[in-house]
Amino acid sequence: MPKEKKIRPPQHQRKQPGRQHKMRPQPRSGVRDYAGYGKLRDKVALITGGDSGIGRAVAVLFAKEGADIAVVYFNEHRDARETKRLVEAEGRKCLLLAGDVGCEKFCKDAVQRTSQELGRINILVNNAAEQRPQESITRITEKQLERTFRTNIFSMFFMTKAVMRHFRNGGNIINTASVTAYQGSPQLLDYSSTKGAIVAFTRSLSQALAVRKIRVNAVAPGPIWTPLIPSTFPANEVATFGSDTPLGRAGEPEEVATCFVFLASEDSSYITGQVLHPNGGRVVNG
Repeated sequence: MPKEKKIRPPQHQRKQPGRQHKMRPQPRSGVRDYAGYGKLRDKVALITGGDSGIGRAVAVLFAKEGADIAVVYFNEHRDARETKRLVEAEGRKCLLLAGDVGCEKFCKDAVQRTSQELGRINILVNNAAEQRPQESITRITEKQLERTFRTNIFSMFFMTKAVMRHFRNGGNIINTASVTAYQGSPQLLDYSSTKGAIVAFTRSLSQALAVRKIRVNAVAPGPIWTPLIPSTFPANEVATFGSDTPLGRAGEPEEVATCFVFLASEDSSYITGQVLHPNGGRVVNG
């Protein structure tokens, strides 16, 4: 395992969700270097946690491929407005929907508004997540446990249930899991548990929906430079975050977003129930 080394300035944000506009260096979202080929032309994608990090990069790359975007986020309004600007710069529509994905009513309303204002829904990206490290299981409160599960896995049930009647002639669901589902994380016990649940959810749902020509897959990123990191870990850990991977660095959101483009497009038309692993070289089973 490579030795950890400082690869960015130490930094910490005191509140969750983290803010991307406060990060140094800024995460890369595929704004300049990615050239689209119309793989998602005239599709509509609803992306939870789409205001920043991986979600923003997915929104931008989807827009470059021709999709209109609905961005669901909690309260990071400045980051969400920047994502909207980037999507609209590609000539696509972008709808912003602020609220708590842990609330089923909000999820139903978000899906309904997306369908009404953008005309349809073809792709659902369940990406919203939160994490709060604890040194011991005894420090995980009932409130934290429920909150983490509501945001990370309940929301996927809520969004998927709500979107079902809007999928006509097939559809595409992509869930964000994590390398922690496969390798574990002693400090992120509740978070990694939700990510394991997401893998099982993806596999089971893919079998249930195959008859309707709805494909369901997941992406399990390794250490990625997103607002979740400085808002979760102390400054000294943020400075070395990702340097212990075989590639020696954290990944950028744009390096993960290409997996979502692949899974959302016809390039992956014979793939369902699978998990992609953009994780910097960490070998996992499954």
